[in-house]
Formats: sequence, C-alpha cells, structure tokens
Amino acid sequence: QVRLVESGGGLVQAGGSLRLSCAASGSGFSLNTMGWYRQGPGMQRELVATITSRGSINYIDSVKGRFTISRDNAVNTVYLQMNSLKPEDTAVYYCWYVDYVAYWGQGTQVTVSS
Repeated sequence: QVRLVESGGGLVQAGGSLRLSCAASGSGFSLNTMGWYRQGPGMQRELVATITSRGSINYIDSVKGRFTISRDNAVNTVYLQMNSLKPEDTAVYYCWYVDYVAYWGQGTQVTVSS
C-alpha cells in the first residue's frame, strides 16, 4: 500500500508562484514514476508532469517553461514548482504514483486570480 499526501496549494494572483509537495509513504512504495494531475472546474483530469526514478521528465505543453517537477528520493517526496501562474491553472492538483497499479493523493486546491 502507498499513501500520497499533497500540500502547498493556495490562493495566488496571476503571475505568482506556488510550490506543491507530495510525500509518499507505505510499505509498497518504491522508486517508480511519479507525477501530478490536475482537474479544473467542469474539466477532465489531465496529466501535468511526470518524473521517472532516473529523472526523465515530461510536461504538457501548456506548462512548459513555467512549471518544474523534481523529486528527492531520500525523503520520498516529489515537488511541483509553479511559476508565472495563470487563471487557467486553477484546479485541484493530485499527486500520482504508479507501479503495477496507480495511486492518488487527496488533492490540493490551487486558485489563481485574474
């Protein structure tokens, strides 16, 4: 079993920054691919960024150059640094972990005002 706990969301003005954290725990955790999904109001959940255990990274085009995903394997934590935030980034952000099955955190709200 794996538990994922997100933190760092909040309310920020357009152009501002936030850093999200996801702490993983549980006996089933290992150094596999992790990432971040988000779901805005009335929208489908979309994959924002992924990072493998070796550090290979993928982003959706809309966040390239603004968001940075990273991980600290020593403390089983993945981060999402979000800069130059836009109102369309408003969403609940979910941490994601996958091995043979997928695991999800509870989500953290990010709200970007105009």
